[in-house]
Amino acid sequence: MAKLFVVPTPVGNLEDMTFRAVRTLKEVDLILAEDTRTTGVLLKHYEIQNRLQSHHKFNEHKTVEQITERIKAGENVALVSDAGTPAISDPGFLLVRECVQKNIEVECLPGATAFVPALVVSGLPNDRFCFEGFLPVKKGRLTRLREIAEEERTTVIYESPFRLVKTLVQLSGVCGKDRPVSVSREISKHFEETVRGSLEYVTNYFSTKEPKGEFVIILGGRENRRE
Repeated sequence: MAKLFVVPTPVGNLEDMTFRAVRTLKEVDLILAEDTRTTGVLLKHYEIQNRLQSHHKFNEHKTVEQITERIKAGENVALVSDAGTPAISDPGFLLVRECVQKNIEVECLPGATAFVPALVVSGLPNDRFCFEGFLPVKKGRLTRLREIAEEERTTVIYESPFRLVKTLVQLSGVCGKDRPVSVSREISKHFEETVRGSLEYVTNYFSTKEPKGEFVIILGGRENRRE
C-alpha cells in the first residue's frame, strides 16, 4: 500500500542530507515542497529528477484531500519543507493528521531539525525541555511569555532576525536579566554561531551586532522554589 513519507532536509549544509532521504525522493511518485524553487536546488544538487507540487501554509487546507486520495490510489508521496523536518514549525501537520485519520501509513525519516543541535550545544539542562516554536507576534504574546517565565524546564523558541532583540528584551522583563540563555543562529552553515550567557549579556550582544539568519533561543528554566 502507498504511503506518505515525511522527509527532513538540511537546515544549512547540504551534506546533512541522508542516503535514505535521497533514495526516497528519487523513488516516490510525487514530492510536495513548501517552496518548489528551494527544493529544486536540493534536487539538482543530488541529481534527483521527480515531480514537484507546492504544499505550503497558504494552500495546505485546500490540497490535503486531493493528496490523500492520490496516496489511496497507489501513489507514494514525499513531503519536504524548505529546511528541517516538516510539521515542526513548518507545513505538514494537517496532511499527516488527515492521513492518520484515513488509515494511510505515514513514515517519518530521521534527520535535521534546527532546535536539536542548538539545545545540545547550549549547555543547559536537556533531560526535560519544552518546545515553543515561534511565539505569537501580537495576540497572546505577553501571556505566553509569562507562562515561559514560570517554566522550570529548558524552553526552546524559534525567532526571526527581525524580532530577536525584541524577544530577548521581553524575556528579560518577565524572567529577569540574569536568567541563563543560549542563542544559536545559522545552524550547520558557514557562519554558525552560538552565544551563551545571561539574558542581559546576550541581549546586549545582539543589540550591537545586527542579527542575521534564523535563530534558536534556548532559555534556562526557572529555578525550583521551596514551598
